[in-house]
Amino acid sequence: MHAEDRKVIVSQWRELRDYTRDMVEPLTDEQMVAQPIAGITLNHPAWILSHLSAYGPMLAALLKGEPAEDPINSKFGMGSEPSTDSGTYLPRLELLSLFTGSYDDAGEAFLAASDELLNRPIPFERWRARFPTLGYLPTQFFLKHSATHLGQLSAWRRAMGMPPV
Repeated sequence: MHAEDRKVIVSQWRELRDYTRDMVEPLTDEQMVAQPIAGITLNHPAWILSHLSAYGPMLAALLKGEPAEDPINSKFGMGSEPSTDSGTYLPRLELLSLFTGSYDDAGEAFLAASDELLNRPIPFERWRARFPTLGYLPTQFFLKHSATHLGQLSAWRRAMGMPPV
């Protein structure tokens, strides 16, 4: 992957990061777990940021050539459900910092990664058909996965009666 392509991906991640800050910083810790529609469980901000934060450290480690845990085993990994108990999650600003910091770390690692590293097979068997090498992961996790869930966060805000960001 060309260095310029990496810069574009990391630049787009940084825009998503800033968008996330704009959506989350004004919230209270109580709002982070609110369910605005009676009888419907939405992915609320605390779950979304916790879920995405399960993947950031994994991405950073792999892009540094270090071993990483499969996020499937995370408390907030795939298949987990949002809880309205705020004690389940880190406080809002701490959670936001964990999310943005882990992906910023991964971004720096991606910019510095060698082509040899990016061409290594992914260590998690369950992902190999979708992501044959580490070089497939940055687009998935900086952009697609993050944008999917941050879109949910934007919709949650609107359901809460908040203005768009």
